[in-house]
Amino acid sequence: MNFDRNSVTGFIILAVLFFGYFYYTNEEQAAYNKAKARQQFVADSIAKANRPVVDEATLLADTLRADSLNRVASAGQFNNAVSGTPQLITLENSLMKVSFTTRGAQVADVQLIQFGKQKDSSRVVLAKGLYSQISYAIKTGPNSTAQTADLFFTPSAVTTASDGSQTLRLSLVAADSSTPTSLTHVYTIHPDSYLIDFSIEMQGTEQLLTQGVLSLQWQYEAFKQEEDIAYEKQNTQVGFEEGGEFDYFTIGNRTEVPFTKPVSWLGVRQRFFFAALAAKNPFTSGQLSWTLPNDSLGVVVRSTASVKMQLPASGATKAELNLYYGPSDYQVLKNMPYGFDRIVNLGQGVYAFVRPINKYIIVPIFDFMRNLSGANLGLAIALLTLFIRLVTSPLTYSSYLSGAKMKALRPEINKLKEKFGDDQQSISMEQMKLFREAGVNPLGGCIPALLQIPIFFALFSFFNSEIALRGASFLWAQDLSAYDAPLRFGFHIPLFGDHLSLFNLLATLTSLLISVYSMSMSPDQSNPVMKYMPYIFPFFMLFFFNNLPSALTWYYTVSNLITLAMQFVIQNYIIDHDKILAQIQENRKKPKAKSKWQQKLEELQEQQKKLKDRK
Repeated sequence: MNFDRNSVTGFIILAVLFFGYFYYTNEEQAAYNKAKARQQFVADSIAKANRPVVDEATLLADTLRADSLNRVASAGQFNNAVSGTPQLITLENSLMKVSFTTRGAQVADVQLIQFGKQKDSSRVVLAKGLYSQISYAIKTGPNSTAQTADLFFTPSAVTTASDGSQTLRLSLVAADSSTPTSLTHVYTIHPDSYLIDFSIEMQGTEQLLTQGVLSLQWQYEAFKQEEDIAYEKQNTQVGFEEGGEFDYFTIGNRTEVPFTKPVSWLGVRQRFFFAALAAKNPFTSGQLSWTLPNDSLGVVVRSTASVKMQLPASGATKAELNLYYGPSDYQVLKNMPYGFDRIVNLGQGVYAFVRPINKYIIVPIFDFMRNLSGANLGLAIALLTLFIRLVTSPLTYSSYLSGAKMKALRPEINKLKEKFGDDQQSISMEQMKLFREAGVNPLGGCIPALLQIPIFFALFSFFNSEIALRGASFLWAQDLSAYDAPLRFGFHIPLFGDHLSLFNLLATLTSLLISVYSMSMSPDQSNPVMKYMPYIFPFFMLFFFNNLPSALTWYYTVSNLITLAMQFVIQNYIIDHDKILAQIQENRKKPKAKSKWQQKLEELQEQQKKLKDRK
């Protein structure tokens, strides 16, 4: 196509007409919409002016009256339990104070006596508010049902057994039924226990349930208990035992779990507190779902468990359950009948291999050190650190000895580099021969360090879950379970926070000293990557450890100080460098037998060298 002047002029005119058309159309449409909106406004104004005036108080009264009539109608044979004033009955032992309400015959409030809120003297509250409740539907007539949470039960006098256990019974009796029909909730709390016995006793089950199926709903609202709600959410999980197998999910990873196998118990574990519903005869099916409210509401998670239990279809039946409201303390939960202790994070998921280390080594030793230090937990952590470093000192010595041998060979390695220049293949082969002749294992310093990795993960899990650290102060740290923050910036730095943890700073500086000293023992100082290696881990540690519990960063500070002291003592008073040189020379005189691994490695290096030479 030839674009002469006439063609260009034609296209310009068409473009102007095209845009003019759309502009005109849009203007017409806008005018039409304004006119239509004006007409609708006038019509709404006329309708509002002609609408009869309704008194708001009258409207509210009518709404309440209709709601009351609906509840009376749905209550059927229990219409005598529709209205009333909720009454609270409180049971208390040495560990908790539990209030029960007659409305729904359920737990209304749980306060833990031995635990207070962070920076607050008031007790920890685990169950309170309209959202936290237990309810299930019962038949109240041929075509009507009601939720037990909407009905008012009649309480009996609290009884106390010879062992100090307290029992409360709350009953619901049908006002008009052809057969005796009643429903009773029985709660028992025992001395020195966080476990509540909860049983549902039914008379005339066929009048209350359809085919004996009890569909129970347990709603639980976990309140913020720690200063940093974001970190608390990261360490909050739902846990359950389904089909005899324990499983869990961190609340941020999903929002519901369906159950297809029998469920013995389910619950919500915050970082340091735990609430659970358990059944002596497992629930047959159901699901657990949850939502994460906005942090400003002070609620970590809201969960709803909808589960079913099969009971005898007629006559007198009894569902035996348990409720747990208390600390997520391994020492407490391991004595519970349901295996609740598995919810405590002593090593989970891919880190489950460290759980035995915590259960059988770290936890018992820490408890011993805590008693030895007179409940000074900062000192207990230091003693625990000293014990761990003494136990692992043979590995540390082996690592330093390997480093000393490598340092003794450094001059000869430098000669190999001068001889072969940039031929890294030849340098590697000659180094392997040198190490074999001298009887030196180049991995001798790495293997002991790798063996200490499980201890690292074990302690990381332990310090995040040990409730004894909660609220414990040491030096400038007000709470060993949270980061220490003697310096706050007043603004937030990404990946760092709004504060500086002094324990983290000390751990970083001591780690840097260890790294620099260790690199001084390295036989290779020419690699530019290795030159900056000492600064990499401390740099990341400064950022990622700044928001971790001060107990953990205090542990690393003490551990690093012990490491520096051990390095000084071992290098200057234990390792004899002259003896090492003499031993290397003696090793060179001995006949060498290559291992299969060495043979294969050398064969591979030879093949690579030949391929390189051909190119």
